[in-house]
Amino acid sequence: MSNELHQQQSAEEKHKARQQKIKANVDKRVAKATKECGVLVVITGNGKGKSTSGFGTVLRALGHGLKPGIVQFIKGSKWECGEMNILKQFPIEHHVMGTGFTWETQDKATDIAAAKVAWQKSKAMLANPDIDIVLLDEMTYMVKYGYINLDEIIEALTNRPPMQHVLITGRACHRRLIELADTVSEVQPTKHAFQDGIKAQKGLDW
Repeated sequence: MSNELHQQQSAEEKHKARQQKIKANVDKRVAKATKECGVLVVITGNGKGKSTSGFGTVLRALGHGLKPGIVQFIKGSKWECGEMNILKQFPIEHHVMGTGFTWETQDKATDIAAAKVAWQKSKAMLANPDIDIVLLDEMTYMVKYGYINLDEIIEALTNRPPMQHVLITGRACHRRLIELADTVSEVQPTKHAFQDGIKAQKGLDW
């Protein structure tokens, strides 16, 4: 056997041993994960893709025959949402806060009133056992601005149906929501086209 062939076989054996070890560790973790319950997911951070991830999970749930509910905070009723252009074809409970970005309305009283309506819609979904997954898109801002009471949010999340999943997206998520969550992902920016003067574009950003 040539030295080159011997080295190749040795490398293959080492690779196989590493992969077998990895598989054994993964199988062990999978075997321990036996609990089934609703999961609270927080997707936060300053990077791009938080809402996109939330809507993608809703689409995944629909693919499995689950029933979603969606409440969009911050977004205005005139702001087109590519994801909802698809999702509205399905029987989904959906509410848009409707006032748009706070820097556009510049009317705190109107924003608070709209936030409270959106939260009432959210609470109804969080109390409905027929809804399998709830997306509270960009709700973190409502907590940050003090538009919705944090204790009330935590109470509704804690007392929701035991098999209901919830997704919360938005920057600067409050630490108490992060502590309550089962899964937390923080999206951080490395670069963003907007910083180079490239405007938000249909199909990519909205």
